[in-house]
Amino acid sequence: MLLVAAATLMPLAAEVTFTRQADRVDVVIEGKPFTTFWHGAEVAKPYLWPLRAASGTEVTRRFPMVPDAVGDSRDHPQHRGLTFAHADLNGFNYWANEPFNSGKKGRIVLEKIAGTKNGNEKGVLDAVVVWQDGDGKPLLRDTRRITFYAHPTLRMMDWDIRLQPIETVKFGDTHEGSFGVRVAPWLEEPDPEYVPVAKKGDARPTEPKRTGLISNSAGGMKEKSVRSKRALWADYSGEFKGEKLGIAMFDHPGNPRHPTYWHTRGYGMFAANVFGVSVFENDKSKDGSLTLKPGEELRFRYRVVIHPGSAAEAGLEGLYREFGLGK
Repeated sequence: MLLVAAATLMPLAAEVTFTRQADRVDVVIEGKPFTTFWHGAEVAKPYLWPLRAASGTEVTRRFPMVPDAVGDSRDHPQHRGLTFAHADLNGFNYWANEPFNSGKKGRIVLEKIAGTKNGNEKGVLDAVVVWQDGDGKPLLRDTRRITFYAHPTLRMMDWDIRLQPIETVKFGDTHEGSFGVRVAPWLEEPDPEYVPVAKKGDARPTEPKRTGLISNSAGGMKEKSVRSKRALWADYSGEFKGEKLGIAMFDHPGNPRHPTYWHTRGYGMFAANVFGVSVFENDKSKDGSLTLKPGEELRFRYRVVIHPGSAAEAGLEGLYREFGLGK
């Protein structure tokens, strides 16, 4: 009886837990690995990778983190998991900013992991990063709170990003950015509008079978109807080894210039971007750039949902309403 009483007084095992290491933070949900926040000294911009469904199936491309990943396209090796960055801040590129990328590049470096909090229903990771120019000069402080939720069939996380300039900064008008993820090859569209190659002679792998369908909250289907369009959410859904899964991103109603434009490509690039207006509208007279001065703040909130089934079967409309009602 004493043993039973003692057991009842012990705290329940947390369903979302974090393990901090020198170069990363591992996230476990219901005892199963979900993702890892990579931030080591060699990382050009912090990112989450891989992302897994509740079943354990990965929904993100493995390359270049796994250089010999079979079936993965080798294009755009700067596309690493899920990240927040931008290709033009004061003329420096923070999107394609790997050592092999050319041009003026900056780096987004970890200042600190401000905290991690395990929980039965959700867990919270707080990180502070700094956007540095090519000489290492800090331009922008970026505070990210990522909340991970425990759920039997869904994997959900909320990003709350607060950008506070150290110097006056300008986010340039470019389609390359900002809150984006590179999806697994089986989520690519079977017939994308454009198929990039890593180098001349490379071919797009045929296996695993490409089964992806891009859709959005406005009823758009496939890249041609979703790319560059504004919508509350966008989604990639497909099938891998008989399992139907998808990954969706939600744009919070309080975000700047809501609803966002979507930089969605059939070959697997998927991003919310409010800055690339001239490109998305195909109108060079328009300017989506945005300037921030010290003392000002720019805040973005997004939800990522990894779900079974199609967008309709997952009930994304209802899930978005719940997210949109949040403060």
